[in-house]
Amino acid sequence: MDDTTFLWNGTQPIIRIVIVGVSAYLAIVLILRVSGKRTLASMSAFDFVIAVAVGAVFGRTLTTKNLSISEALAAFVLLAVLQFIFAYFEVKSKTFKKIFNTTPTILYYNGNFIEKNLHKERLDKSKVISAARKKGFGSMDDVAAVILEIDAQLSVIGKSKEGKSSTYQDILDKNDL
Repeated sequence: MDDTTFLWNGTQPIIRIVIVGVSAYLAIVLILRVSGKRTLASMSAFDFVIAVAVGAVFGRTLTTKNLSISEALAAFVLLAVLQFIFAYFEVKSKTFKKIFNTTPTILYYNGNFIEKNLHKERLDKSKVISAARKKGFGSMDDVAAVILEIDAQLSVIGKSKEGKSSTYQDILDKNDL
């Protein structure tokens, strides 16, 4: 008869899932952090990891005969707990936030492209100009700033929209512009 396990396969597979799961989760988040904002499109690194991991676990649960439901549930619970822990530390710890999160990057300011930031983010001027065009600007002379946000979207701020309490002053301060 078939050796298929349905409900319980012992504690050893669950311990393996926790150890491998924590290691893989950290590795994926760090890889995505190093690879830059463009890799994530509109997701945070944590959202991306959860989406991929949940899909992979679900797929494996459906296709692997010797994977018990308890093992799959342990993997899902582990992912949810890791997501919660990372979200908690992201709010509570500045050091944690600095290590695992990106910050917005200014790409264009006051009539000048910020070449070092374009290079760092692996973007060229045409992407910045395209973003301005998509926002309805016919000339870069009408643009005060373009910022690559943490979700990889380009924010374009027009000169007429600039005010005394700028939404991007903290970014300017960090870039010494």
